[in-house]
Amino acid sequence: MSKIKPAKGSPYARILGVGGYRPIRVVPNEVILETIDSSDEWIRSRSGIATRHWASPEETVAAMSVEASGKALADAGVAPEQIGAVIVSTVSHFKQTPAVATEIAHRIGAVKPAAFDISAGCAGFGYGLTLAKGMVVEGSAEYVLVIGVERLSDLTDLEDRATAFLFGDGAGAVVVGPSVEPAIGPTVWGSEGDKSDTIKQTVPWDEFRTKDTAEKFPAITQEGQAVFRWAVFEMAKVAQQALDAAGITADDLDVFIPHQANMRIIDSMVKTLKLPEHVTVARDVETTGNTSAASIPLAMERLLATGAAKSGDTALVIGFGAGLVYAATVVTLP
Repeated sequence: MSKIKPAKGSPYARILGVGGYRPIRVVPNEVILETIDSSDEWIRSRSGIATRHWASPEETVAAMSVEASGKALADAGVAPEQIGAVIVSTVSHFKQTPAVATEIAHRIGAVKPAAFDISAGCAGFGYGLTLAKGMVVEGSAEYVLVIGVERLSDLTDLEDRATAFLFGDGAGAVVVGPSVEPAIGPTVWGSEGDKSDTIKQTVPWDEFRTKDTAEKFPAITQEGQAVFRWAVFEMAKVAQQALDAAGITADDLDVFIPHQANMRIIDSMVKTLKLPEHVTVARDVETTGNTSAASIPLAMERLLATGAAKSGDTALVIGFGAGLVYAATVVTLP
């Protein structure tokens, strides 16, 4: 018989607060058109993006995360010293080690929390949320800070007509803590590694080091049509599985918050899922661009701040991207 005592966690977990940070500089499509042969009309019709935010040198991955985290903590009514773990999802922190989560934890005033980074691309927020839920329920942390943050402007090839207009910068954070009722549903997640080349970094860091200094800095590239088809058809199935796992139907939803990759993908998923007209759909991509791991918490924060969604609403969230990886779950909004 095992001598290990049972964990003393909460029966359930929930999102208690959300915060976001968008860099000060707003970049319209006209700036993108300075380096690619395209038009504002073409960019809007292909992606729905009109503007995006690009970070200044001072708006680092850590700095943006600290700003978003402070807002999330205040929204949740949780003090920094109560945070037992900090999880950061990012692909644009350029130090392999140490994890940027440790710096963020120190700067917000957390006291010796577990702190680590994860790399799951645009599904990273969903991965972090699932890990946080497990920590709260298992009892290894009472409150967990989950951050999605990117400076994708550092990894954008401004001469690549297929991707130059897509990416933006920003940070979104949520505080996950105990709940007396289910408020974060089962996660449907996975990966399709046979398609990993459809979204990738152009040159690995070690290969870049050995090349001539005139070589272009590594950037993110993707096979747009392949990604579009996969996202629309396969991710709609995953979204439906998340609804099924939560024991609800589309009619029970109040809000749909998909990864803000592309307006055409979002609209196609709404159609495929046959979402009722009463469901509020996040379309933050129009003014924020694709911020990868930050896109879902940023969109959630804006919906709540503008009153388009309200506390207690039932929301379906789904992230998908490089890997190809995905994660979907149903949550109660803070």
